[in-house]
Amino acid sequence: MPNIFFEFSMLAFEAQQAMWLRTLKLSAGGAAGDREAQLMVSEKVTAAGQAATKLMLGAAPIAIIRGYRRKVRANVRRLSKKPVKPKER
Repeated sequence: MPNIFFEFSMLAFEAQQAMWLRTLKLSAGGAAGDREAQLMVSEKVTAAGQAATKLMLGAAPIAIIRGYRRKVRANVRRLSKKPVKPKER
C-alpha cells in the first residue's frame, strides 16, 4: 500500500526547493524574472484545474499528490540548470 505520508513529505520538501529557486530567479529581475512569474502563475492554475478534474473523476488522493510532485520536480530540474550567459562582443 502506498504511503501517503511519504508522498506528502516529499512534496513539501520538493516544493520548498522550487520556491527557493524561483525566489532567486525572481529576485534577479529582468526579462527572465518576468517570464518566471508568468510561468509560475499559469502553471499553478493549470495544475489546480488538472487536480480538480482528477478528483471529480474519482482519482485517489495519492495519485493527485504524485501528479503535483511530478510537476514540482520538473520545475526544480529546470530552475537548477545553470543559465546560459550571452556572449560578450
